[in-house]
Amino acid sequence: MARSLTSAALLLCGAVGVFGSPDISPAEAAKHIGEKATVCGVVASARYASRSKGQPTFLNLDKPYPNPIFTVLIWGEDRPKFKEPEVQYRDKRICTTGTITSYRETPEMVVKEPSQIRTEQ
Repeated sequence: MARSLTSAALLLCGAVGVFGSPDISPAEAAKHIGEKATVCGVVASARYASRSKGQPTFLNLDKPYPNPIFTVLIWGEDRPKFKEPEVQYRDKRICTTGTITSYRETPEMVVKEPSQIRTEQ
């Protein structure tokens, strides 16, 4: 019985390694452009640009704008799903899962669903 539980646990851990995404820091994100990952950090600044094209919400991890290390982007069309993300997540440690891209040499991740962000604090 113990042996089969150990085997099942190893199998489950292996599946998480294959199907899960690695947790990385905002500073490490630049090395993972194009990859699906989970990036964890503190929201150092947050802004809803209601008058900008696409009405983006920016959550900057670990360092505030204008020098963010990593940016989480929520487009205006998806914003109602998140309520007020610039208030809800400010100063909190979050982990966000998705594909890491780059905009003007800053790693970022576009999130479309609240399930892509979890609060750790």
